[in-house]
Amino acid sequence: MRRTSLIVPLLAVAALLAGCAGGTQAAASTPATTVASASATPAERTTVRIASLKGPTTMGLVKLMSDATAGTTAEDYKVTMYSTPDQVVPLVAQGSVDVALLPSNLAAVLYAKTKGAVQVAAVNTLGVLDVVENGTAVHGLADLRGKTVVTSGKGASPEYVLDYLLRQDGLVPGTDVKVDYRSEPTEVAAVLAATPGAVGMLPQPFATVLTSSHPGIRTVVQLSDEWNKVTSGTSQLVTGVLVVRKAFATEHAAALKQFLDDYKLSTTFTNEHPDQAAPLIVQAGIVPSAPVAVAAIPASHVVDLEGVDLRNALSGYLKVLFDADPASVGGALPGDDFYYQR
Repeated sequence: MRRTSLIVPLLAVAALLAGCAGGTQAAASTPATTVASASATPAERTTVRIASLKGPTTMGLVKLMSDATAGTTAEDYKVTMYSTPDQVVPLVAQGSVDVALLPSNLAAVLYAKTKGAVQVAAVNTLGVLDVVENGTAVHGLADLRGKTVVTSGKGASPEYVLDYLLRQDGLVPGTDVKVDYRSEPTEVAAVLAATPGAVGMLPQPFATVLTSSHPGIRTVVQLSDEWNKVTSGTSQLVTGVLVVRKAFATEHAAALKQFLDDYKLSTTFTNEHPDQAAPLIVQAGIVPSAPVAVAAIPASHVVDLEGVDLRNALSGYLKVLFDADPASVGGALPGDDFYYQR
């Protein structure tokens, strides 16, 4: 009965894999969810078409979405949430949306594919990957020597990040630490729940759902903390970013500035008032319950980094991915024009 009660809430958030994996996936059949602001005076406002993913990257957007529904925003924000990045990328490339919340490496890939037609305007989530254990033997990455880590995300950002951090800790992936890749986080969670002593890596909010549902499972390491240690602050583990079409940024500079201001306020609301943001996160379908949302918010590292902070955080992260596999960032590191400046 314990395993059944665990898997049900995990399945409810299964669409979140796309938000942190950073790779391309087949588009899910789940229909997109649209939130449009009811404009009393549409001629006085600019319509901003926003595409987001049902995952941690949208947690900072929920207050803006709520205000848009109420018709109280300065601009006419139309937010549509999707299940996978593959559903969003073509819309940005075709000009069907103006702003998109995407995995950070996929933003670089999109920049390459569109020959510089997009820019990244903000970092919206830092590391959402946690090492968890069904037991008490592991206290840090060094304790993984001789163990097997069950995870998902092979060939995508999770694999590159884990390999990089293991090597920085003197461990050789595949030799000192075996990595057992599964197809999705729900499968990883099922293994952890059923296997005493098992160690795994899970994205948020899967890790929070699992640890809150199973007292014997605990978070051992937040990989964002490990990243900060080994890079000495020269970069950060960047999960998600906010991308804007360069043409929209040029043609509607004032509206974009207003959106970024509103987005910053929304992100601040999520972080400073998690008890009020939690019901909005549940309403958006991101997590199954308010208590899980409250616990997942700090673990998801929701942020709003712009300008110099954006570039410092993201450029070093993309360099690590590029060194691991150039294709993961579009074949080359983005140019200076990739980073939007107000």
